[in-house]
Amino acid sequence: MKVAAYQCPLLGSTSMRVVDLICDRVQWCETNGVEILCCPEAVVGELADYAEDPAAVALSVEQLSVLLEPLASQTVTTILGFTEIASGLLYNSAVVFHQGMVIGTYRKQHPAIRSSVYTAGVETRVFNVGELTFGILICNDSNFEEPARSMVAKGATAFFLPTNCGLPEGRAGAEIVDETRKVDFALARKFGVSVIRADVVGTCGALHSFGCSGIVDIAGAVLQDAPAGVEVLLVADIPLKQSNLGRTGS
Repeated sequence: MKVAAYQCPLLGSTSMRVVDLICDRVQWCETNGVEILCCPEAVVGELADYAEDPAAVALSVEQLSVLLEPLASQTVTTILGFTEIASGLLYNSAVVFHQGMVIGTYRKQHPAIRSSVYTAGVETRVFNVGELTFGILICNDSNFEEPARSMVAKGATAFFLPTNCGLPEGRAGAEIVDETRKVDFALARKFGVSVIRADVVGTCGALHSFGCSGIVDIAGAVLQDAPAGVEVLLVADIPLKQSNLGRTGS
């Protein structure tokens, strides 16, 4: 299956230009045979942890569905992150937008390394598009063997990783790209799955990201690697089956 990771510009919470940018990428994917497009964490709005009013950047799944209507496609499924509000709680979530509908939501289980306004998600699930079964790990989730192990046990043969490395001065550094790539290698090799990560890039206010987007194959080899500081669409073919290298019980 042909998949893509969009390294999208880091934009402010009031900018809805991101929907137009993603729509352009969806149209390109339609023309070029890409079936799944992965976009960054909190690409719609921004990370609530850095928002002046966290609730102001939050959307319900129903509100997001309306916003994403321009992305509707019969051939391209889009995965993207946003701040979800449900029952008065904020979640760092990603949706699977398929043929004009949200067919599933994943809530980040490890919201931040230090502290966060987000409530941790608890459900580990997998999704199916065509013949591919996959899991979603949002940014920091990829540093933990669970929920990855659970997703593989449920049949996942690929992980899509919406990521947002937009960090304040002093925490944003080029070394984050290398550290993140090592995590992707380790995930791919341990579980025998493809890893597709999509990050933001650039500067917005006090936040900066070098961009760590990439696509790693089931043996841990780099298929596509985003140049630092560049908006780019990465495309690669991934297998539908898990590698025999995957060691789900180790």
